Amino acid sequence: MTPTRHVAIIGAGMAGITCARTLLQAGLRVTVFEQESCVGGRMSSTGSPFGNFDHGAQYFTVRDARFAQALQTTPQVCKPWSAITVQVLDALGRVVAAGLPTREPHWVPTPSMASLLELWAQPLDHRVTKASALELLTHVVAIERDALNASQWQLRTTGTADSSRVFSGFDDVVLAIPAPQALALLQSHKNTTALATRMASVSVAPCWTLLLAFPQAVQPGLTTLGPQWNAARSTHHRIAWLARESSKPGRVAVERWTIQASAAWSAEHAGDDASRVSAKLLKAFAEITGIRAEPAYVQAHRWNAAQTMEPLGESHLWDGKLSVGVCGDWCLGHRVENAFVSGLELALSMV
Repeated sequence: MTPTRHVAIIGAGMAGITCARTLLQAGLRVTVFEQESCVGGRMSSTGSPFGNFDHGAQYFTVRDARFAQALQTTPQVCKPWSAITVQVLDALGRVVAAGLPTREPHWVPTPSMASLLELWAQPLDHRVTKASALELLTHVVAIERDALNASQWQLRTTGTADSSRVFSGFDDVVLAIPAPQALALLQSHKNTTALATRMASVSVAPCWTLLLAFPQAVQPGLTTLGPQWNAARSTHHRIAWLARESSKPGRVAVERWTIQASAAWSAEHAGDDASRVSAKLLKAFAEITGIRAEPAYVQAHRWNAAQTMEPLGESHLWDGKLSVGVCGDWCLGHRVENAFVSGLELALSMV
């Protein structure tokens, strides 16, 4: 009996989980490594005393038939979030256009954006099947040839409490992480520099995100603060996107907002501390929405690689001789669906 190929996938976002579940369906053994404590990547959600925030991706659209088919396997999870609520604002916060040009449905998993990938990742639970595993809180710092078998790969990792470990015996390695992180790992091994060279043109931008909660809005006769729209794109020099989290289906009713800064402003203030960023974005939020109440909860989060400015232009990279592949939304753009297509097409190239 031919031994089952064992694939290491670094990253448990949409691209990584999609690649993993496709390879599992093809009969391969998969181990996914994720440096955070949960799956999701930029589809992660963060909790607060007043409810969850989708502090990364806010929603997704469905244009690819394969993505639609995959979502049909879990029809109870994703709900439409009315696109008619989405506005386009000028720098002063005035509505200049209502809705999006295509009026295409906006979808959100419930009760949080992470819920979809949490469900899709269940087959990776080693308690369900011994053919797969999900290693959380495990940061891969280097990929290298296996010390006992030069035809295979091993991963050097760090974990909690400064622990370190080597995972070995992998026939293939997939990097399903942001482009800068993937590039660093590829450059750490002399044989993978050709893949790194193909990524040279990729450019991604950081994003500061501000999370606000206004529990005082939950009172008789008062359901929301400020504007009646629930989401908006803005040309304000500090803010590119605002969304009322509590307007999404399946969410807690407490008034909560997620504010995402523009790529240019985030890059300019990438080195600022969170308190300074919070103050500046809170001021801009008040200018746009007219909400000047004091939030009960304020939290700033910096995504170091959030929006793709210059994509790879291919759905993935795969070197069959080295048995190393790369995927992620940044290969095609920055949409959730881009990540799905990237992870799927890489997996199909491997089997």
